[in-house]
Amino acid sequence: MQIGAHALVFTGSFDQAGLTLAIEKTKQAGFDLIEIPLMDPSTFDRAMARRLLTDYDLAATASLGLSQSTDLTSADPACVAAGERMLEECLDIVHAFGGTRLCGVIYSAMQKYMEPVTLSGRASSAAVINRLASRAAGLGIHLSLEVVNRYETNVMNTGRAALGFLDEVDHNNVSVHLDTYHMNIEESDLFSPVLDVAGRLGYVHLGESHRGYLGSGTVDFGSFFRGLARIGYDGPVVFESFSSSVVNRDLSRTLGIWRNLWEDSDDLAGHANTFIRNQLRAVQSIALH
Repeated sequence: MQIGAHALVFTGSFDQAGLTLAIEKTKQAGFDLIEIPLMDPSTFDRAMARRLLTDYDLAATASLGLSQSTDLTSADPACVAAGERMLEECLDIVHAFGGTRLCGVIYSAMQKYMEPVTLSGRASSAAVINRLASRAAGLGIHLSLEVVNRYETNVMNTGRAALGFLDEVDHNNVSVHLDTYHMNIEESDLFSPVLDVAGRLGYVHLGESHRGYLGSGTVDFGSFFRGLARIGYDGPVVFESFSSSVVNRDLSRTLGIWRNLWEDSDDLAGHANTFIRNQLRAVQSIALH
């Protein structure tokens, strides 16, 4: 299992200075992996990313959320085509920097919708993800579809809903991506959904209810980690937290990051790394009971 941190814990920009800072700080905090958000794939320097990751001996994944202009569920074929092109470029970036996973809200726009997803919109998204999965398989890349709350998508808000979508895609290299922040809003508890998705869980985000320090909010991490242990999950576990002092302005608007729950990235990250590893050790000890 690789324990990671989202790059936005450390920086809101991903030029050479920003990416270097994020990778350096992730390594210093004791993580195995960094998740790099591809907010502007067209300007991302993949060669630089590969060089830095090699220099710091750090694994990496990539993530993104689509926008209204790249929405795969849109009734406008131009939007769908734009979204598919963007995701194809993201695959090329991940492959170029040596990664093996692309995750996030890559099946719809990451926004509040005013109506349920249409049958045609859902079918459009599934068709694109099917094509993308075939291309990803050729590059050795795994796709994980992030389950987010009702204010960020209308396609899948629970683990069970994600399973239904995966049945329409039917590729072995496509899996469910659970996030405790979103689960805390939408799921009945944080144990049974992990069992529900079981062998189809491919990626995990750990976020607190207020997106601040782990353990200082209402998320039931004990139950969640027990679930991971029960199904023998061995994929990436990535800490995600946002502060308006770090996240870039556009993403702050999208995610509603209106207040600061932390300012010291180093302290936040070090605490998260210790918290996660202690939780994992605690559930491992259950076998001794």
